[in-house]
Amino acid sequence: MTLGMEILEGLNPAQQQAVETVDGPLLIIAGPGSGKTRVITHRIAYLVRVRDVLPYRIAAVTFTNKAAREMKDRLQRLVGTLSDALTVGTFHSFCAQLLRRDGAHVGISPNYTIFDADDQLTLIKQAMELAEIDPKHFPPQAVRSTISKAKSVLLDSHAFARNQQNYFEERCARVYHHYEELLARNNAADFDDLLMRSVQLLQENQEVREKYQERYHYLMVDEFQDTNVAQYRLARLLAEERHNICVVGDPDQSIYSWRSADIRNILSFQHDYSDATTISLEQNYRSTGKILAAAKQLISANGIRLNKDLFTDNDQGKPVTIHEAYDEGEEASYVIDEIARLVREEKLQRGDCAVMYRVNAQSRALEEACLHRGMKYRLVGGVRFYQRREVKDLMCYLRLLHNPLDEVSLARVIGVPPRGIGAKTLRDMADWAQRENIPLYTTMQRLATLHASGETLPVSLTSRAVNAITDFVEMIDRLVDFASKLPVVDLIDRVLEDAKLEQYFKRDEGDLEGGRGEERWENIRELRTTAQEFNAEEPPNGLATLLERLSLVADVDGYEESGESITLITLHQAKGLEFPVVFIVGLEEGLLPHSRSMESEEELEEERRLCYVGITRAQKLLYMLRAFRRGFMGRNGPTLASRFLRDIPQELMSPAHPRDKEIAQGVLSGGGTQDTLATPAPRTISRRIKDSADAWETVSSPAPARLALNLGDLVRHTVFGEGVVTGWEPDAGDVQVTVEFRDGVGVKRLLLSFAPLEKIEE
Repeated sequence: MTLGMEILEGLNPAQQQAVETVDGPLLIIAGPGSGKTRVITHRIAYLVRVRDVLPYRIAAVTFTNKAAREMKDRLQRLVGTLSDALTVGTFHSFCAQLLRRDGAHVGISPNYTIFDADDQLTLIKQAMELAEIDPKHFPPQAVRSTISKAKSVLLDSHAFARNQQNYFEERCARVYHHYEELLARNNAADFDDLLMRSVQLLQENQEVREKYQERYHYLMVDEFQDTNVAQYRLARLLAEERHNICVVGDPDQSIYSWRSADIRNILSFQHDYSDATTISLEQNYRSTGKILAAAKQLISANGIRLNKDLFTDNDQGKPVTIHEAYDEGEEASYVIDEIARLVREEKLQRGDCAVMYRVNAQSRALEEACLHRGMKYRLVGGVRFYQRREVKDLMCYLRLLHNPLDEVSLARVIGVPPRGIGAKTLRDMADWAQRENIPLYTTMQRLATLHASGETLPVSLTSRAVNAITDFVEMIDRLVDFASKLPVVDLIDRVLEDAKLEQYFKRDEGDLEGGRGEERWENIRELRTTAQEFNAEEPPNGLATLLERLSLVADVDGYEESGESITLITLHQAKGLEFPVVFIVGLEEGLLPHSRSMESEEELEEERRLCYVGITRAQKLLYMLRAFRRGFMGRNGPTLASRFLRDIPQELMSPAHPRDKEIAQGVLSGGGTQDTLATPAPRTISRRIKDSADAWETVSSPAPARLALNLGDLVRHTVFGEGVVTGWEPDAGDVQVTVEFRDGVGVKRLLLSFAPLEKIEE
C-alpha cells in the first residue's frame, strides 16, 4: 500500500476529498459526528508524508486545550516524532507565544502576566475608581463585558471612545482608558488582549508579519463558526501571502455569540475567498438514525444556516424519550432513577450518561438527587481547580516572581500568610507609588533600602510594618533570583518553604476555613505534579510555560472519561463531547430557550442551535425533560413547554409515562400550537407529599386557567395604547408578556394577570 493510500484508508469520499484538497482556500462544513478531527489530522499527515511539507510550516488552531491535545495525540500516531515540529494549539496559546517572542514591538515584554477573569475584575474595579464611576450604578461585570466585546472587534480605548453609542458606553469608555493604563502598569494582558494585540502586532509591523507568513505556509482553523472578528482577522493575516487556509466548522453549532463569536465569519468565507472550495461532511458516525432525525428536524426551523443533508448508516435506534416532571426535584429524581435502571438492566456504566442543562444553577437539584441516592457524579464547570484559594495563592507567588510588576498578584500574596502588612499600609504605599509613577514593588524595595540605611521614609509607616516590608522584599528578591536558576518544581518547593506556605495551608483554624487543611495541601501537591511536565525546560522558560498554560485552562479541558461517575454539564460546555446516553433537562420557555433570547430572532436561533448541540452529543439514547413547575432564580410557578419540543415530529418521540403522551403528540401541557401563549391548561397534577408517619399520599393542585393570547396579536393597553405581542416567559406562576407598543412608546414587559390588556380583533 502506498503512503498516500495508507493515510486515505477508511475515509469516506467527502473526507478523502477534504484531505487531498490542500492548495488554496478550503471551507469544510462538518456536521456533528462527521469525523472532522479525523479529517484535520489526516490532512496534516497528508501534507507532511505525501506532499513533503515541513511540519514547521503547518499551523492548526482550535478553541480548547482538550481538542488540541486530541489533535496532537492523533498526529503523533500518524506522523510520529515529526509531530513535534507542528504548531497545534488554541488561538489564545498561539497568540500568547507570539507575544512572548515579538510583543515588544507593541509594548509587551516577554515576562508579561496573563490576567484571568478574577484578575480582570479586580483591575476593572480599580479603573472605575480612577474614572470616578460608581459600581453601584454601573456593575463591574457589565463594564468588563462591554470592554471585552470592544476588544473582540479590535477597538482599543481610543477607538471605542470615538464609537460609543450611549451613556453607558460613554462611562465604559472612561473606564477602558484607565483599564488599559493599569494593564500596562502591571505588564499584563487579559484574554482579549492576546488576540487584539497579536492582530495589532501583525498589522503594524511588516517585518514580523512577513516572518510568520513565511513560516506558516498552511493554516487550519477548527470550530471556525466560533471565531470572532479578531480571530478571523488574525487567520487572514497569517494566510495573506499564500491563501492556503482551511477552515472547518458548522454554522448549526455556533453557540458562543455571548463570547463575541460571529457566525457571519463562516457564512461569508466564500465571499472573502472567491476561489474557495467548499466540501460538506454529512455522514454522521455518532448517533442513531432517530436521534439524528430529531436533530435535523429541530435545526431546520432556523433561517441563518448553510444547508447540508446529514445521514447515518447507524441503526435507527430508539425514539427520543420525552418526560414531564412536576418540578425540578421530581425531574432530577427521574433522571437518577433512570440512570440506575440503565446500569442495572441495560448493563451500561454510569460514566456513559451525561445530564445537560442551560444554566449552571440547574445542577443543584441534580446534585442533591445524586447525593440522596448515592450516585457518583462529576460536575463540569464547578469551582475550577486553578481558582481554588490555595492554588491561586501559590500561582500568584509564581506570577510575581515571573513579573514583579504584577500588582494584582502582589496585593494577594502580601498577606498570605499574614505578615503585618495591612490594607492601610498597602494603600499608603500604592498612593505614593502612583504619585511617583513607579511600580508598587519598586516602591517597597525603595522603602526597604531607606529603612536599612536609616534614612527618613517618604511614607508614614509603623516600625512593625516597615520590618515586615523589609522581610517580604528580601524573600521575594531572593526567590526572583532562584526563579532564573531553578527548575520549576524546585522553585515551587523553595516558595513553599521560604514563604512558610505549608504550615499556612495545612492549618485548620484562623484565617482559612476550618477542617480543610489536608485537602488544601493535596491541591498544592497536585499543582506541583502538574508542574513536573515543565521541569525539563531551561529556567526561567519552564515557569513561563507553566504560567501561560494554566492561565488558559478552560472548564472542559480537565474532562476525562470515567466509568464510575455520571457527568453534569451545561450545554455550552458539552460542545465537542459525546456520550452513549444524554439527558437534556429544563426544556421550558424562558430556560431553553432562555428568556434573554425572546426579543431577537437571531438569539432565538442560537438557542435552537444550543439545543441541537445537546441532542447531537447523544450516541444511543436521548431523553428530553421539562418540569411543570420550577423554582428558579427566585421564581416558583408553572412553566411553558419549550417550543423546541414542538420542532421534533411525534413519530420520533416516545413518552416515558402515559401522562407524557400529550407531549409526544404535540399537545403540550404548556400550550397548544407553536404561536400560542398560555399557562398550563386546566388539569390535575398528582404529586407525593411525605407525612410524619413515612407514608405517601396523593394531593391534587389545580393548574391555572388557560389564557387565550397569541404571538403577533394586536392588543390595547389603557396607558400605553396599541401594540403587538412579541414574546413571553413564565414568571412566578404568572406570564410576563412582551409587547412592542406604537407611537414611540417602545417595548414593555407586563405581567399578564395584572396588565390592563385588551385583545384587538382584526
